[in-house]
Order: sequence, then C-alpha cells, then structure tokens
Amino acid sequence: MFARKTLAVLAAALLLPAVAAAQSNVYRWVDKDGKVHYSDSPPDAGAKDVSQKRMGSGAAEAPQLPMATQLAMKTSPVVLYVSTACGEYCDQGRALLSKRGTPYSERDVSITVHADAVKSLIGSVGVPVLAVGERGLKGFSEGAWQGALDAAGYPRTALPGQRNPLAPPTAIPAPPPPPPPAREAPEPVVEAVTAPSSGPPK
Repeated sequence: MFARKTLAVLAAALLLPAVAAAQSNVYRWVDKDGKVHYSDSPPDAGAKDVSQKRMGSGAAEAPQLPMATQLAMKTSPVVLYVSTACGEYCDQGRALLSKRGTPYSERDVSITVHADAVKSLIGSVGVPVLAVGERGLKGFSEGAWQGALDAAGYPRTALPGQRNPLAPPTAIPAPPPPPPPAREAPEPVVEAVTAPSSGPPK
C-alpha cells in the first residue's frame, strides 16, 4: 500500500514539468541582423517583429497583451492623472487609451502624493495629465497623446476583447435605500352641529 502511494506521488511530480511545458509561451523575433529567433523567454527591448504564442493547453483564455504592449509597459508605463472635476477631457483621454488597448493606471490628484507626482512632471497641478514613462503631457490633445504612445511603442489598436489589466476591479454598487414608510392619512374630524330650534320653548 505504501509503495503504491509513493509511486503515485512520484508520477505526479514527474508530470508537473510536462504540464508546465505544455502551457508555455513561445516568442518569435527578429534581431538587428535580420535573423529570426524563437525562445520561451521574452526578447530584449531592441528586438523587432516580436510575436508571442501560447502553446499547449487549448483552453479558452482571455486575449493576451501583444508583445509590443508588454515591452512598452516595461520601458514606458502609462499613468492618467484625473480629478472629479475633469469632465469630458478625462473621458476623451480614457476613450483614446481604451481604443488603442493601452494599459494604464489612473490616479486622482486630490490625493497629495499624486498631486506631487504631477507637479514633478509638468510643474503645476492640472488635469488631465498623461504620463508616458518620464514624459508628461498636460491637457488632452489627441495628436500629442497619440505621438507619445507611438514613440513608446504602444500599438494603435486593441485586440478584440482586450481589457486593461491595470484597471481596478469594478465595484459592486450598493443596493438603493428602502423607500420611506407610507404616512397614514389623518382621520377626518367630525364636528357636532346643533340644529336651530323651530321656535320658543312652550
């Protein structure tokens, strides 16, 4: 009995590396000399035409970020600084980033540490501010934002079903408060009315 359990444990231990290998990623890229390489680890930032493929599992999975996006995130992370009074300009900035599939973190400048970060970027506090790596862009300008993201290596369009992995989890809205109890209508007040006498008493 003991021997069977031992063999089962050893077999499971031997299968683990095989399962991990079956679900590994394969990277393809072209170096500066035009040579094509394949590897199970990401290439350096200078690689060209990088592509990634998950091998093995066959299970349905959420779309993975393109390799170009993953590399850009390492060298030039994107942060969007906003406030509650930002309005349509912040909404337009979010829409642009979502359309491109650019992963970004959102920070509220009403928090002191985030306001200080904006000051160090642009010298003042104003929103929206887009930080792409160490570069800060004050105010929403589609052309300037697109150019900064292009220069950082972020793709122009998102993959179908791609989501922002840096977005906070969606909060579950609180249930609405119960309606106030119905007020009872007051009972009508009935006043006694004395009929006038028909004449003097007899």
